[in-house]
Amino acid sequence: MLSEIREFGTSACGPDSVLVAEDDPVFRLLFQRWLEQWGYKVTLAEDGAAAWRQLQTDHRPRLLLLDWMMPGIDGVEICRRVRALQHESYSYILVLTAKTDKQDTVFALDAGADDYITKPVDPNELRARIQVGRRILHLQDELVRSREQLRLQATHDALTGLLNRRSVIQALTDELSRAKRTARPLGVLMLDLDHFKQVNDVHGHQAGDAALVEVAGRMASVLRPYDKVGRYGGEEFLVVLPDCSEDLLGCIAERIRSRINAKPVVTPCAEIKATVSVGGVVTGPGRNTPAALIRIADNALYRAKDFGRDCAVIEGEHLAAPAD
Repeated sequence: MLSEIREFGTSACGPDSVLVAEDDPVFRLLFQRWLEQWGYKVTLAEDGAAAWRQLQTDHRPRLLLLDWMMPGIDGVEICRRVRALQHESYSYILVLTAKTDKQDTVFALDAGADDYITKPVDPNELRARIQVGRRILHLQDELVRSREQLRLQATHDALTGLLNRRSVIQALTDELSRAKRTARPLGVLMLDLDHFKQVNDVHGHQAGDAALVEVAGRMASVLRPYDKVGRYGGEEFLVVLPDCSEDLLGCIAERIRSRINAKPVVTPCAEIKATVSVGGVVTGPGRNTPAALIRIADNALYRAKDFGRDCAVIEGEHLAAPAD
């Protein structure tokens, strides 16, 4: 249920793709032959402008072998431009140069190059330096994956994979602010899995956990892509529905209720008849803070339980009678 923001370059190629920017066609094809023999996927650019166009695509290579002296845009200028973009996925840049002065080397490194290699190029040295770049990119990818795992652990419920309590309340707060700016209604649903204590007592906590996971999946499957759902606590769930009228909220509440009620939850221990009670509210006068919305939805939820469970109540209106 994550809503990820797509950033430029986030779908860049892996650490085994190399962009070779070299205006000399003989060197360009020679580098291509070597790199492909070493197992790399190679993209060729005949000058700096072509290299820069390639680096602005979604599937840009991240290992860059750039000749310093090229017509139009030279290799050092490409270094500056790449670093100015500050991509999420790092690019490792190796500059090719015939320059041997130390000041030139410092100039290229200051511009954003990670390493340099002088012409004429020894293939063994090139292979070793490219391997260093690939190792660094692999390590960077592992760090990004670890960071993403930590972020998911901090914002999502470990059992169901839904947003955790803190995150779904934050989602409610954010969407409520948006609703106020756009003058569009916001709907909130509170759901409680009926007789859940009996499930744990009769079938055990493993069956109860399996039931929660299945209910969460069924609930998420009928929501819109931009709706937010989280585990509010225990067997309670909170759903945040932007741009949602009272009529639409009732339809979605009934859709969730009927999907969960449609068939038993199959667990390793038993088949469990799962039902939910649902309470809902739409923003309006006196209902324009997160606390107020949750309180009203929670009161509606308890009214649904008073009606016999397995039904929905939207601000006092009883939408569905309990199943026989």
